[in-house]
Amino acid sequence: MSTEAQDGELAEERELVGRAVAGDRDAITDVVRLLQDPLYRLALRMVWRPAEAEDATQEILLRVLGHLGTWRAEAKLLTWAYRIGVNYLLNLKRQTPQEAIQLSLDAYREGLADGLAEADYRGPEATLLTEEVRLNCSQAMLQCLARDERVAFVLGDVFELNSTDAAWILDITPAAYRKRLERAKKRLGNFLTATCGLANPEAFCRCSRRVDKAVALGRVDPRKPSFARHPITPGGRTVAQAEQQMARLHDAAAVLRAHPDYAAPQAKMDAIAGLLHSGRFPLLD
Repeated sequence: MSTEAQDGELAEERELVGRAVAGDRDAITDVVRLLQDPLYRLALRMVWRPAEAEDATQEILLRVLGHLGTWRAEAKLLTWAYRIGVNYLLNLKRQTPQEAIQLSLDAYREGLADGLAEADYRGPEATLLTEEVRLNCSQAMLQCLARDERVAFVLGDVFELNSTDAAWILDITPAAYRKRLERAKKRLGNFLTATCGLANPEAFCRCSRRVDKAVALGRVDPRKPSFARHPITPGGRTVAQAEQQMARLHDAAAVLRAHPDYAAPQAKMDAIAGLLHSGRFPLLD
C-alpha cells in the first residue's frame, strides 16, 4: 500500500473513532465490525478452542472500546487493538490443556506417532474429518510454544505483520522481536520437518491416518467439527482455499498459516451490541 493510501486509511479511521468516542452508535458498531474477526483469529491461535476464543474476543473488544479515546493514530486501529489483545492473552490465567501439562513439541510428536493407522481413513466424511484433524493439529502444536514465542510466530508468520509493527504490539524492540520469532520458527520448523507429511513428504505423520485416533481421544467430534465447518468472514478464505495456498507454498509456515478466515461467532458479537445499547457502557455515557 502506498504512503498516500495509508494516510487516507488512517484519516478515515480517525474520523470513525472520533465519531465513536463522541457516542455515535453506528460508528461504535462499525469499529466492532472492523476489529471483531481479526481479534477473534488472534485469540483462537492463542487459546486453541473456539469457545475460549469467543470469551477472550468479547473481553478484548470491550477493553478496546473502553480505551478508544486514548487512540492517537500512532498505529493503525487494528494494530493498536492487537496490542491490547496481545497484552490480555499473554496474561490470561486460564491455560490450554497443553500449557497445563507443559507439553513439549517432542512429547507431542511422540503422541502423534502413537495410534497412527496404516492406511488413510475411508469412513464417512473422510475429507471433512481429515481437514478437521489438520486444522486441530496445527492449532494444538502452537500451544506447545511458550506464549511469548507463540504470539511472535502468529503475528509474524501467520498474520504476516512486519517486524516493526509486531515489535510495537509486543512493546519490545524490532531486534528482540526478530530473535523471538526466529526461535519460534526454528522450533516449529524442526518439528514439522521431522513429523508432518504436509511439510515434508518423508515425515511419518499423515492427517488422514490420524482420524480414527483423534476421534477416539475426543479431539475431533465427527458430529460437530470445530474448525472445518467454522463460519468464515464474508469473502474470506475457505478451508479449501487455505489448503490450496498451503500446497502452493509447501513449507512449514504454510502448514500453520493455512486456516480459513474464521469469523467471530455472531452470538458473542450480538451480546456486545446489546451491552453497547444498554446504556451501561461508559463510552456512551
